[in-house]
Amino acid sequence: MKRIKTALVSVFHKDGLDELLKKLNAEGVKFLSTGGTQKFIESLGYECQAVEDVTTYPSILGGRVKTLHPKIFGGILGRRDNEGDQQQMAQYEIPEIDLVIVDLYPFEQTVASGASEEDIIEKIDIGGISLIRAGAKNFKDVVIVPSKAEYSVLLDILNKQGAQTTVEERRMFATRAFGVSSHYDTAINSWFVSTKK
Repeated sequence: MKRIKTALVSVFHKDGLDELLKKLNAEGVKFLSTGGTQKFIESLGYECQAVEDVTTYPSILGGRVKTLHPKIFGGILGRRDNEGDQQQMAQYEIPEIDLVIVDLYPFEQTVASGASEEDIIEKIDIGGISLIRAGAKNFKDVVIVPSKAEYSVLLDILNKQGAQTTVEERRMFATRAFGVSSHYDTAINSWFVSTKK
């Protein structure tokens, strides 16, 4: 069993998230977030550290680059049982991130809405998909919730056993996460193929 102490939350859809955040907060889990999600968490009355405070970099390029930083990805990918990883995390002041909650930019819905090519391109999620892959890769130590469809799955686990998960549960989330990333990239590829000049 691994205990969840710090959660990175970076979501597009916030509906259904409040119940999950309420339970995590009650279990003493600390929140880390960016932009609109950070404001949403704070509006519920919970403390939330800004990702920018960890990275010491602002959100740049119109919000295109927020979480893509070694202090965030090191915190997700650092192996808790690897002495070298642990030494480097201490050396570079990288916080351990035990839970990653992501809900990607709605690429398919944006295409279906008849939006402009420029708007569609902006809905290609980069940071979110990278967070999903990193969390899933390090499932031995990290819980990855890759879409709003999984909010209730994690909530059920938390209600049964508190803020801790088994490796089997983390592997199940990782499997779903790679399914989400595979579907997302396939949709993007299909759009590029269908619109090639």
